Amino acid sequence: MTTNVESICAVQATLGEGPVWAYNALWFTDIKQCRVYRLDPTTSALRRWDAPSQIGWVLPAHDGAFVAGLQTGLHRFDPEDGSFSLLTTVEADRPGNRLNDACTDPSGRIWFGSMDDTEAAPSGAIYRADSRGIARVIDGISITNGPAVSPDGATLYHHDTLGGLIYASDINEDGEVSNTRILITLDNASGYPDGPVVDSEGFLWVGLYCGWAVHRYAPSGELVQIVRLPVANVTKIAFGGPELRTAFATTASKGLSAEEKAAQPLAGNVFTFDPGVRGQPTTAAQPFGTTLI
Repeated sequence: MTTNVESICAVQATLGEGPVWAYNALWFTDIKQCRVYRLDPTTSALRRWDAPSQIGWVLPAHDGAFVAGLQTGLHRFDPEDGSFSLLTTVEADRPGNRLNDACTDPSGRIWFGSMDDTEAAPSGAIYRADSRGIARVIDGISITNGPAVSPDGATLYHHDTLGGLIYASDINEDGEVSNTRILITLDNASGYPDGPVVDSEGFLWVGLYCGWAVHRYAPSGELVQIVRLPVANVTKIAFGGPELRTAFATTASKGLSAEEKAAQPLAGNVFTFDPGVRGQPTTAAQPFGTTLI
């Protein structure tokens, strides 16, 4: 299947990440530049806010603002005044880590991951934040990516990016995680599995770092679609626009040599394409306890 891919936002991000459709716009971050962006695709209007530390993601919150994942912990981000208010630290015992990727499930729980900022030590973990507090549910991964959750809220997808492994876990009714298994193994020559998102049909879309593409997988793990991009480092897609039928892809220039940057002048931009399927709406993050449990 041939898909037309277009660069629509020339931000040339060092490490574009965390795209999410919220409040009728696309929100995303540049982790290494400590920036949050809001893009209105209908007018191409772009706004930018500076964060106080590396920022992996923002998710819409129940109060109309955002929950943000920074290197220093979970914050409330208010785009009205650009403020970041610390809600809680998460990994005070792991100062070399930062928060990397996140999603909400249909009930409004937040699922997020951490990673070693040097991309070496297996100090990353997956967390769940809900009314009970913040729980570490999976541990011992150098670079976590995801999580992403199935439309029925029963399956959690998460990655060991350096290992080329995409996992699936069962989410029980109480939010506990069990039956973690390897769903997909990628050869590093194909790229490294970066951010995942699940569409309305329950299929998993995965950006490939160093892979020049986005992959779509069936819940069984079967590769069913490849969308090629003109840049090597594809970090994640989000579904947005009318009826959530447009895919927006963030990308990165991080790690490219001067020669590679010259050959990839669009690296770090935001791209769009028709995925041929609707996405899931993003559930606003519900209030959560800040105690680590």
